[in-house]
Amino acid sequence: MNNMPIKELDKIIKASADINRMRILNMLMSKKMCVCEMAFVLGISQPSVSRHLKKLKAASFIESENEGLWTNYYLCPKNAYAKNFLSSLREWIDSDKTIVQDAEKIKSVNREKLCCL
Repeated sequence: MNNMPIKELDKIIKASADINRMRILNMLMSKKMCVCEMAFVLGISQPSVSRHLKKLKAASFIESENEGLWTNYYLCPKNAYAKNFLSSLREWIDSDKTIVQDAEKIKSVNREKLCCL
């Protein structure tokens, strides 16, 4: 990891320095999700979720794939900084009240009912 450019670490730190982005990363530890599912859990607009996802993708935390009508986002850390951050994130925030509530909301998410097709 010491051979990685400091710019990569800077991207990881900046991308993770937001509560909603940390919540998104935590949600994606559970399963692949689409924008409308994440917007429902976070209680923010779909364009806001998309902006957060763009930053997480640029920092090498996540990737996306198309599945029928949906674009699913999933964790796919591409450098050691992102992998190390994710391995610690759950431990750091796992017992947070908001994170626990997010986990409960994820159980009730139904993309067929949420997403405008």
